[in-house]
Amino acid sequence: MRQVADGVWQVSGPVPNMINSYVAEDVLIDTGSRHDAGRILAALQSHPVTLVGLTHVHPDHQGSAHEVCTTLDLPLACHPVEVKRMEGAEPMPSKSWYSRLSHRIFSGPPHPVNRTVDEGDEVAGFKVLFTPGHSPGHVIYFRERDGVAIVGDVLNNMNIFTGLPGLHRPPDAVNERPELVNDAIRRVVDLEPRVVAFGHGPVLRDAAKRLKEFARGL
Repeated sequence: MRQVADGVWQVSGPVPNMINSYVAEDVLIDTGSRHDAGRILAALQSHPVTLVGLTHVHPDHQGSAHEVCTTLDLPLACHPVEVKRMEGAEPMPSKSWYSRLSHRIFSGPPHPVNRTVDEGDEVAGFKVLFTPGHSPGHVIYFRERDGVAIVGDVLNNMNIFTGLPGLHRPPDAVNERPELVNDAIRRVVDLEPRVVAFGHGPVLRDAAKRLKEFARGL
């Protein structure tokens, strides 16, 4: 694990920054793909957590949730809209070839959701904000005292097809509600965060100005 802010650590995969999870105080936020369970469990040996919270239920964020929660006997949380998907009662998105491939490669087993998180809830000192677009129940985690935002896939800090760094709107091949994505991005921008931790891409520091410049091009 690599510390990226006060009380926040990044857990990355074998390709640095490609698929990220974060530990915020005593909460694991996102669980990567099903191939990341061993790496995450090893990281948590030195940093116990009490909850697994998801930004959204896509294969590369929920993939290791079942194994991590089962192994460590942890409760799992996501937005109410995506509970049935996490529990296997609704399918993963399959609107594009990329979504179908991601499901085949990254998805983990269903797992019961013990808690839901929605607008205004507090998790590990972070406020939960509802940011639908990339998925119908997408949330971000924002800590007002120092401007740290864990934003899942509201936007990416790398091109998910090439791996090259830089701010990008997620491509519509992976967005379930494309018409809402720009609004979600602007909500993050309006927070004027100082540190932004992405599901894909390196952490961005001194972020407010960069984000405002990016949003002008939407």
